Amino acid sequence: MTNPSAPTGTDHSSTSHTATDHTSISHTGVVDTATLGSAFEAAVNATPDAAWPHHPVETLEGEELERVNAWWRAANYLAIGQIYLLDNPLLREPLSRDDIKPRLLGHWGTTPGLNFVYAHLNRIIQKRNQATLYIAGPGHGGPGMVANAWLDGTYSEIYSPIDQSTDGMRKLFRQFSFPGGIPSHAAPETPGSIHEGGELGYSLSHAYGAAFDNPNLLVACVIGDGEAETGPLATSWHSNKFLDAAHDGVVLPILHLNGYKIANPTVLARIPEDELLDLMRGYGHNPHLVSGGFDGEDPLLVHQRMAETLDEVLNEIADIKKQAAEGTLEGTARWPMIILRTPKGWTCPVEIDGLPVENTWRAHQVPLANARDTEAHTRILEDWLKKYKPEELFDESGAPVPFISALAPVGELRMSASPFANGGLLRRELTLPDFREYGVEVPSPGATDDEATRVLGDWLADVIRANPDNFRIFGPDETASNRLQGVYASTDKQWNAAVLPVDEHLARAGRVMEMLSEHQCEGWLEGYLLTGRHGLFNCYEAFIHIIDSMANQHAKWLKVSRTIPWRRSISSLNYLLSSHVWRQDHNGFSHQDPGFIDHMVNKKADVVRVYLPVDANTLLSTYDHCLRSVDYINVVVAGKQPSPNWLTMEEAVAHCTRGLGIWEWAGTEKEGSEPDVVLASAGDVPALEILAAAALLREHLPELQVRVVNVVDLMRLQSASEHPHGLSDAEFDTIFTTNKPVIFAYHGYPSLIHRLTYRRTGHNNLHVSGYKEEGTTTTPFDMVMLNDLDRYHLVIDVIDRVPGLAVKAAHVRQHMQDERMRARAYTREHGEDIPIVAGWQWSRTDGAGLSQQSSTADDTGGDNA
Repeated sequence: MTNPSAPTGTDHSSTSHTATDHTSISHTGVVDTATLGSAFEAAVNATPDAAWPHHPVETLEGEELERVNAWWRAANYLAIGQIYLLDNPLLREPLSRDDIKPRLLGHWGTTPGLNFVYAHLNRIIQKRNQATLYIAGPGHGGPGMVANAWLDGTYSEIYSPIDQSTDGMRKLFRQFSFPGGIPSHAAPETPGSIHEGGELGYSLSHAYGAAFDNPNLLVACVIGDGEAETGPLATSWHSNKFLDAAHDGVVLPILHLNGYKIANPTVLARIPEDELLDLMRGYGHNPHLVSGGFDGEDPLLVHQRMAETLDEVLNEIADIKKQAAEGTLEGTARWPMIILRTPKGWTCPVEIDGLPVENTWRAHQVPLANARDTEAHTRILEDWLKKYKPEELFDESGAPVPFISALAPVGELRMSASPFANGGLLRRELTLPDFREYGVEVPSPGATDDEATRVLGDWLADVIRANPDNFRIFGPDETASNRLQGVYASTDKQWNAAVLPVDEHLARAGRVMEMLSEHQCEGWLEGYLLTGRHGLFNCYEAFIHIIDSMANQHAKWLKVSRTIPWRRSISSLNYLLSSHVWRQDHNGFSHQDPGFIDHMVNKKADVVRVYLPVDANTLLSTYDHCLRSVDYINVVVAGKQPSPNWLTMEEAVAHCTRGLGIWEWAGTEKEGSEPDVVLASAGDVPALEILAAAALLREHLPELQVRVVNVVDLMRLQSASEHPHGLSDAEFDTIFTTNKPVIFAYHGYPSLIHRLTYRRTGHNNLHVSGYKEEGTTTTPFDMVMLNDLDRYHLVIDVIDRVPGLAVKAAHVRQHMQDERMRARAYTREHGEDIPIVAGWQWSRTDGAGLSQQSSTADDTGGDNA
């Protein structure tokens, strides 16, 4: 385990928050039976015919029907108990006011439907030995997910005090939505969950992410009809065009129509049925409708319809899988899906205080919110609970009766115990080629130019070759635009819709996933990571904001998961943000926003990392580290345009490992003396402008002692007490001084640097230039001038802030102002940057940085402004 206090800017080793890292799959992709149960191993390693068997459709009846119904009744009872009860869990005594929680929290409305599906999936898993992952889109149904995990024994195996006994049931009930207990959603604490659902819209994209590269996995995804109204969910129906029937698993969407949200009807529950079926067919699915439970209908009839439908659906899937394995599948597979229509709050009281409750919006959260206020209300709750006949469901000790327990699948085939829901159990380390071999030559700082992301793309192509079933790249139609097209030397883009002769790099199976929906790409990647794999998300910097709230939720998941011992480490969520603010001059103001960094820095320090590699070699070093890391969100911002290379590979590795450092070759400090000023940068364009400013200072104020600092790991600026990567105060003061002006050129919004350093001794000496929401369609250098990040303005900042320099250097200051005006005028006349800037290069004379930047009318082809 890496020492968290060490400078881990790009430490090329993996880290884990757990004491042991269980690797359960070999590099061949076959499950290691030494660590997982034989039934689960057989399910995930089976041949297509064995993994997806065809069974006759039979009517569910007799003991099997009663068992499924009993499981459902038990799960419903346990869910209601979690919402309402503090004590008396099996009603062995008359229910009293003191048995009821003083604050009633949670959601009942969706829960009986989730329990219904869970019971039927248990039957399917047993019948077909089917590895299955359950995703509950309505995460508010958390009491149901917890109830089912307790019923099948997983919950007690993980949380031993909450055993299958009366006292264990009491603890199960008491902890739910209670101080010091568990959340009301299907949170990280919930066995079997990879999807909290606190924020709706992402269940189906998570499901597809889980299915990619898991050919024998069934992902059953229950989508609430409220969730179905969100933009991300509406888009994610199209994920079926990106699923390869031969090499990926299967997603079974189950659209649960119970008719209501918090206070309103749902759209899909109110449109005509034929219109809804046409909508699902239009998305490319074959819809199956199961409806029932209304007007007091016998639940056994609904169970029979659901069981028959599931058998039909699994047989359809088996047929598609068989055709794919044989190479006879024509066109795009039309995968089945289920529309399940049941009452909101199914089986709760039909009426309370003269108002309808079941099958109305009043059942959404707590149908009987005043259960302890009056004796009459307490009796309503007692009658409701007794309706499930707990004496038939649980034995004298409080455990589920064997008749019910027999429906639970074996070992890891239990959905609550599935290793796919605890992806770190299945995670394999990536085989990474040595990034140093892909580095660019740098005979001297700035002597060569490269597109940093293009260089990275060549390395990623070999990462894909070395990890053909364990690594994917996700992005919204921007992989080539962000200069990562080198990956197409080893892979295509996965695409299972129609292909035309003009198309390039499309294939049924590929490692690049592109759809013009940032939500979709984020959800796919999260599902892929949470089930044990690796990947990255490349995106334009300004538009990554579209998934701000998704990143929030993932950060929260990681933060909590790190505290749960049984949750194993998963691969980090890696962003590569290119087409960044300073080189979106051609697209204009709409494409100029570096604020995602600020957004992510709000998250817990032990989860978020932010890197600003300055050139191709530092980007290679940074990304090697990111792909090795676990349990982080790594935000990497790197340019795609040709830009100078500053560091050799050896220097880049050392610089990235430190996270920041002094560039001695760029400064003018005399040995044994203190600098007069510190020029610092974070980001590729800010580094270029800082170096150009340093060269101007050397030329015009040679007596000034200048220190040049570059920051790659932004979190090094924080105190060690605030962030694991932070510098100690002593280290920070050594580099930035305590009493000298620091002119800091930053990639993003200046206020963030102040926020990260506000406790430092020399904070009052810090002056930050960065993006200040000034942008338009213009030239690259005009963009930096609009935001006062340009070299000339940086020199002016130095003159204004170094004590005693303003008067002595007044002529230089005026010259810098003139140069800015000249550069601005040139863009207005010629439509491009002034040659003295566009063609500027760092040069070396006698080992020192030097750049001739004196401008004349002859240099520019224009007049002074």
